[in-house]
Amino acid sequence: MNLDLTQIDWDLERAGTWPLAVKALVIGVLCIATTGVWYYLDTRNQLEELAAEEAQESQLKQTFEIKQKKAVNLEAYKKQLVEIQQTFGDLLKQLPDKTQVPDVLVDVSQTGLASGLEFELFKPAEEVNKEFYAELPIQIRVVGDFLKFGTFVSGLAALPRIVTIHNIKISRRTEGNTKGGKEQLLMDAVVKTYRYLDETAAKPPAPKVPPKPK
Repeated sequence: MNLDLTQIDWDLERAGTWPLAVKALVIGVLCIATTGVWYYLDTRNQLEELAAEEAQESQLKQTFEIKQKKAVNLEAYKKQLVEIQQTFGDLLKQLPDKTQVPDVLVDVSQTGLASGLEFELFKPAEEVNKEFYAELPIQIRVVGDFLKFGTFVSGLAALPRIVTIHNIKISRRTEGNTKGGKEQLLMDAVVKTYRYLDETAAKPPAPKVPPKPK
């Protein structure tokens, strides 16, 4: 069907006389325009709010999952904390207090003698305070052979108190190098034992503030 648009009276009051195809076209254009205006004024804002709510929902789900995992593992964490505290307590028991330090020094000396070593130097140094414990370094020089050195180090590790050995240096002994047909060696090292500091001893003294000049 051919339509001559120039012969149509476009007066809205006579819209009822328009051909059916024209009416359908006008109604379609009006629907599209109304939908566009409605989307721009209302639906677009609602869609933006929906997207923001969905993003927040996703974030809340992730937060919930993290907290849920923590809640599920809470009992395991508590059990692990108890085990850590027990282990820490056991380690603290291996640190002598101030009154037991001389006994540890004797234990170190006796371990060396029991290993067949001869001490040329046994020199405890000043304590070095750390965060919650103090180090007591002992500079030693002993005479023996590799087997006796190994027995000595193993004996230190077996002591009931924590004792470590550092800066080991082994050299040939220049004088009296043989004993019983065996070559004599020198071992220089630093043996460290540790002492637990109570809260008052662990905290350094507060610095003195000089008086303000008058």
